[in-house]
Amino acid sequence: MKQYQVVGIGNAVVDVIAQCDDSFLEHMGIEKGIMQLIERERGETLYGAMKERTQAPGGSVGNTIAGLGNLGLTTAFIGRVRDDTLGRFYEAALHGEGTDFPNPPVKDGELPTSRSMIFVTPDGERSMNTYLGISAEVSTEDVSLEVVENTQILFLEGYLFDKDHGKAAFLKAAQGCHRGGGKAGIALSDPFCVDRHRADFRRLVRDQMDYVIGNQHEWESLYQTDLEAALKQAAAECEMVVCTRSGDDVVLIRGEERVSVPVKRVVPVDATGAGDQFAAGFLYGYATGQSLATAGKMGCIAAAEVIGHYGARPEVDVKALFASQGLI
Repeated sequence: MKQYQVVGIGNAVVDVIAQCDDSFLEHMGIEKGIMQLIERERGETLYGAMKERTQAPGGSVGNTIAGLGNLGLTTAFIGRVRDDTLGRFYEAALHGEGTDFPNPPVKDGELPTSRSMIFVTPDGERSMNTYLGISAEVSTEDVSLEVVENTQILFLEGYLFDKDHGKAAFLKAAQGCHRGGGKAGIALSDPFCVDRHRADFRRLVRDQMDYVIGNQHEWESLYQTDLEAALKQAAAECEMVVCTRSGDDVVLIRGEERVSVPVKRVVPVDATGAGDQFAAGFLYGYATGQSLATAGKMGCIAAAEVIGHYGARPEVDVKALFASQGLI
């Protein structure tokens, strides 16, 4: 069986990206700067309104896994797509990037492949309108024990925690990963998702996760307190916690060790995927045995690269950027 360095589980979403101005957002009733879940009909309306759209395989953890592949790690992504045009595109794109996609497109699925319509305004803000489709149906049946028991690191997407079968899939995956001697972790993904499933998230963090990545709002939502108190509680329950703070220092805590990594402020061209590529850089450092501070710096460099252009995947050799900063 192939040994993976990182395996991700998440929503397999095709990103459809177009540029627009604020007046377009207002006209279409799109709330700026956030991710909204939409129904199929609304998705078709927004898709039809997009001009000069570009298409790319996406999904939060899918983007992270692609970033890790770009860095040369051996990766796989567990997700669910339908055997339709977008689903076949997604599968082919991952294989083209060197990432294994263990689950073939579903031939008889009732729901279509998921897609996210992303509108990018001149200030770099992205307004995401996501129709989840079949990707949200990931269940224990999709989790191959041969895959999760043979990975060094498992990375889970908090968005999938919204459904009971997603929770069961995560539990199966984490337990399988641990049986194989690996480390399991999760991205909290969204403060509203945390709000909906706070008790279950806390239980997962405490009992199954070796590391957790979240932003300030997600950590505060998880523990319903201010950031410092939230991170203190998290660090008492989980081996390693990471907190990003929208341009402020990134905080990383492992046991008694705590580091703050400065973030170089840049004007974003497109903020799509910033958190996903931060996770890729950080997990690269984690997987290759780097110090906490170095892993954090790697995350910040990867995030800065992706916000400098349109799209959520790296366009340059991020590993070369690490080398230029003396990190490898």
